[in-house]
Amino acid sequence: MTITAEQIDACHQAIQQADGLLITAGAGLGVDSGLPDFRGDGGFWKHYPALGRRGIDFSSIASPAAFKDNARLAWGFYGHRLNLYRRTLPHDGFTILKRIGESLPQGTFVFTSNVDGQFQKAGFSGERVAEVHGSIHHLQCVTGCRDDIWPADDFEPVVDDENCLLTSPFPVCPHCGALARPNILMFGDWQWCGHRSAAQNAALGSWLGKVERLLVIELGAGTSIPTVRRLGESINGTLIRINPREADAHRACDISIRCGALTALKQIEQAWQF
Repeated sequence: MTITAEQIDACHQAIQQADGLLITAGAGLGVDSGLPDFRGDGGFWKHYPALGRRGIDFSSIASPAAFKDNARLAWGFYGHRLNLYRRTLPHDGFTILKRIGESLPQGTFVFTSNVDGQFQKAGFSGERVAEVHGSIHHLQCVTGCRDDIWPADDFEPVVDDENCLLTSPFPVCPHCGALARPNILMFGDWQWCGHRSAAQNAALGSWLGKVERLLVIELGAGTSIPTVRRLGESINGTLIRINPREADAHRACDISIRCGALTALKQIEQAWQF
């Protein structure tokens, strides 16, 4: 897919006029790095056939109940994802976004529903990233015994990929010894420790208060879980929405680009070197 000359010109004008860049990102951003976006049961079960054989969909395994019903299966799923995210390198689009933000007086902030930590791996400051659904690189107690969150750095999951089962020891809570789980907001999740994400969102609000001419670049954010899309649509500023399937934007000042993230960003950069 290609972007029209008019779209490129509009993007360049929006960048030139902005003093701060807010990057809003959903799962589609990681597709160009080789990460799955779990679009529909068919796509999910393609990546996790063992769960498909059991008829377990994404909302069922991505649930606190899964850790109670079958912890080895639940950690098989999340352990596989943790290993995948650790070895995945962010694609070149992250670097392009970083350069755009560095050219603006107030720099960049990231708001993402992704839990993969790819922005931090790409060199974005962790102090300028808001992970609204948490991070797989952090753990918490399944009971939320002390509302504590700690890094998952010492946890090295070994997973039987064919059966989606954790074969190594479970991570445990350092306070009570109970099972630990990812610090990710799951479906039907009343035990999630959300204070880390709340602090990130507060930092985002403080940064937004300093920006006078905001540019929002939204990438790979769908409508099925519209948290990311709603933010970009609810704040004042120009929105560039990049999405190969759901690119429609509704305000006159917004720019809709029906394209994958990496392809669109490369074409914008090639036309105008930042």
